[in-house]
Amino acid sequence: MFELTVETSFAAAHQLEGHPSPCGRLHGHNWVVALTVAGEELAPSGMVVDFKVLKGVLQEVVAELDHRYLNELPFFRNGTPPTAENIARYIFLRATEKLSGQPGVRVRQVRVAESPSAWVVYRP
Repeated sequence: MFELTVETSFAAAHQLEGHPSPCGRLHGHNWVVALTVAGEELAPSGMVVDFKVLKGVLQEVVAELDHRYLNELPFFRNGTPPTAENIARYIFLRATEKLSGQPGVRVRQVRVAESPSAWVVYRP
C-alpha cells in the first residue's frame, strides 16, 4: 500500500453559533489542509497518482472555501456547523468526487488544522 499526502492552506471565517466560548463569535483561521490518498498498484508511470494531479484536486476543493464565510456555504447552511471536523469531512467528500476518475486511488484521510497546535483528522 502506498500513501501520498499533499498540503495547502486557506483563509476563511466561521462562527459556531450558540457555542459558549469565543468560537461563538465571528472569527477566522489560516487553515492548513493535508489530503492523503492511498493505492495498492502503481500506474505504468511508476506512480499511484501524479502529485501535480493531487495538488490540483486539493487546490480546487480549497478554492471553494478560501476567503469565504463558511457558514454561508451550502454544505453548512443546512444546520451543519462549520467546525474543523465538518470542514475535514467536506474536503474528504469533495476530493473523493474529484478523484473518482483515478483508477485505484482512494482518499484515505484529510487533516485540517486551525492552528499549529490544534487539528482534526477525518478518516471514515
